[in-house]
Amino acid sequence: MKFHLIDKICEISPQRIVAVKNVSLAEEYLADHFPTFPVLPGVMMLEALTQAAGWLLHINHRFSKSMAVLKEARNLRYGNFVSPGNNLRLEVEHFKDTPSGAIFKATGLIDDQQALTGRIELAYFNLSDKQPELAGTDRRLIDYHKRRWEILTLQIRPGI
Repeated sequence: MKFHLIDKICEISPQRIVAVKNVSLAEEYLADHFPTFPVLPGVMMLEALTQAAGWLLHINHRFSKSMAVLKEARNLRYGNFVSPGNNLRLEVEHFKDTPSGAIFKATGLIDDQQALTGRIELAYFNLSDKQPELAGTDRRLIDYHKRRWEILTLQIRPGI
């Protein structure tokens, strides 16, 4: 199952993206984490930062690839819990390109207090790079990403 953990894009530039994840008690993974003290699991915070960095890759490369996936996470530090009702502000800055993607400095904040910080490396590729018969899947995924991007950025486009 794919979780969409970005609810809104607030800012975007070639070097930086700011996005928001609104945490709701209705999210199914909170039922078990923890039953009497629901908090956003750390791995979901990391996934939200990964998705924000992925959008930066898609925009900077004009949606040329279908996949943006976490390759490595370094120096992760968790701080405050993220509870239902909180808005996790995701701030991701491009640090440097790599042969397979890019490295980013990433921070998740709740009311300007750190929930997570670290460096993440994403790989950026097409499925058809290794399996040419998947070129059609790449096209469908890229089209899907473009449609989702349109929805996420409605509030930051001038004149709308």
